[in-house]
Amino acid sequence: MSAPLPSRGEYYRVLAAGLPSEALVVTALGNASYLWASTRDAPENFYLEDAMGLALPLALGLALAQRARKVVVVEGDGGLLMHLGALVTVGAVAPKNLTVLIIQNGVHAASGGQRLTREDLDLAKLAHSLKLERARNVRTAEVFRSALAEALAGDGPSLLALATEPDIEVSVPPFTFDPVVVKRRFMDAIGAPRYVPTMFGGGRLEE
Repeated sequence: MSAPLPSRGEYYRVLAAGLPSEALVVTALGNASYLWASTRDAPENFYLEDAMGLALPLALGLALAQRARKVVVVEGDGGLLMHLGALVTVGAVAPKNLTVLIIQNGVHAASGGQRLTREDLDLAKLAHSLKLERARNVRTAEVFRSALAEALAGDGPSLLALATEPDIEVSVPPFTFDPVVVKRRFMDAIGAPRYVPTMFGGGRLEE
């Protein structure tokens, strides 16, 4: 009988302990964001809501714009398969400061636990085929600890597929998520100027 897989929370505790203080973290919708907010809330976290599959594209843009910082994105296997083109682009652009963590639980957890069409997909092999040479599958917290340190210390992009059991029950975040507040707090953390829209299109950056 094989050993039980780590929970998402176990992986998150390892991530929190090994993350550089200046790192930017993007988390996908649902428990990916709710549990991370409970584990290590910080202005440098960007929590997505109701945007399945868009954590990786956002993190890729951040990695290219914030090259002096490490960028870590936590996406689900379902979200990754929904927008697989984003991973193709990561392989093509190859940002050195990006670490991709895939919670591989084989289900669409945020929408009720429907099984993926290919729940047994070897995500490390997939990443290698897309020119992400620093990719591996992970099944224990100890392996994740060393693999994360290696990913953050070297030049990426790196991808770690974290095998875990589905967590269908929704975690309760430590505060109510307000997307506008999350966005503005994050923009302040990275020193991004605020964009002021106008009524009839266009807009300007705040002085």
